[in-house]
Amino acid sequence: MRARSALFDVYGDHLRSRGDQAPVSALIRLLEPVGIAEPAVRTAISRMAAQGWLEPARVDEAPGYRASPRAIERLSEAAARIYRSAPEPWDGRWRLVFLEAPRQRGERERLRKELTYLGYGEHAPGVWLCPFDRPEVDEVVGLAGGTARHAVAVELDPDPVGAWDLSGLAASYAAWPRVADRLVNDEPAHADEDEKAFAARFRLVHEWRKFLFDDPGLPARLLPGDWPGVRAAELFTSEAARLKPAADRFVGRCLGTA
Repeated sequence: MRARSALFDVYGDHLRSRGDQAPVSALIRLLEPVGIAEPAVRTAISRMAAQGWLEPARVDEAPGYRASPRAIERLSEAAARIYRSAPEPWDGRWRLVFLEAPRQRGERERLRKELTYLGYGEHAPGVWLCPFDRPEVDEVVGLAGGTARHAVAVELDPDPVGAWDLSGLAASYAAWPRVADRLVNDEPAHADEDEKAFAARFRLVHEWRKFLFDDPGLPARLLPGDWPGVRAAELFTSEAARLKPAADRFVGRCLGTA
């Protein structure tokens, strides 16, 4: 687990209801149970601040950081997808983006990851598609140094669903019960049960969050029958809810609000 992604998890899963901010000392304490040392936390904080994800703030008279408006928007959108209780309604139309990619290879690769995160798949070279409107796509493309043109289609050839590796995604979802069991039940000893529950839930959410980069959230009618993602989501939701009260108590102690 990398410190930067773990910090995103802290802000996204634990600080959204606590003012989107925390003292640096609390951030360090919160990441101790998942094996991330203080130097790595401080380095990640500095990099996230330089990238515009965090802003310096005084929190309870101590040096700290709050999530930037850009980060809050991204984290709120991610949380809505992670804990979604019903599928997103679809009007049967495909949203196409004709992409003129940035020249630098690194920017192109980052843009591909951003588009995949938003739920887009590459239908043909330079042509990306998504079943839903994603207004932020123009900003994402522009920040990477590219340009985009848009169109809407009802029928496409070849089958647009082929833009995603659904067989690989299905295999990952089918394996999730074993992964979740290991994450929740193989957690090593901790100082107390609340800390243990926090660490187990943290790892559970961290691993589940990875599906945001692989699963475009396609409408149910486009998915194969008996889609294993449904059962995987139900299991994640129930386990995350079961561990939440104890995890919240540990977070409250770290923030001095228990």
